[in-house]
Amino acid sequence: MKIGVLTVSDRCAKGEMEDKNILTIKEIFSNIADIVAYDIVPDEKEKISQKIVEFCDRLKVDLVLTAGGTGFAPRDITPEATKDVIEKEVPGIPEIMRVATFFSKTKNSALSRAIAGIRGKTLVINLPGNPNGVRENLEVVMDILPLGISLLDGNQHTHTRISGDDFREKS
Repeated sequence: MKIGVLTVSDRCAKGEMEDKNILTIKEIFSNIADIVAYDIVPDEKEKISQKIVEFCDRLKVDLVLTAGGTGFAPRDITPEATKDVIEKEVPGIPEIMRVATFFSKTKNSALSRAIAGIRGKTLVINLPGNPNGVRENLEVVMDILPLGISLLDGNQHTHTRISGDDFREKS
């Protein structure tokens, strides 16, 4: 699996803050996927959309993970930028991330506006902008990512299963 990671943060883009989300994502996927693209952009709709398109269309990654810009702050516009470039929404992914983390981690997950969708053969998922939120949300969907990506690639019945145990070994 090839992954592109896009951190959306004004402070990280200015170099005022370290991006710790990428470290968490690298740890989680270290033995099961390759992060082939990574960038940081400010909370600007066009820059977010352009980078998602680049990862999907030019680099042909299987999965794009965005981290940040999914809340209520005035500059949080990652879901809107994502909607502008996806072809199909996948509402079940952010729904289950919100519900599962609401009951097991934090009630604040109900305030997430994250979305997920498909562009070409790439799955795009918005994640929160903090390492704990990234980890907690990915933990919820790790088991279904391989099948979803396999189906996007045209493989109707074959997929590699990543178990929850594989994920927990890295936590």
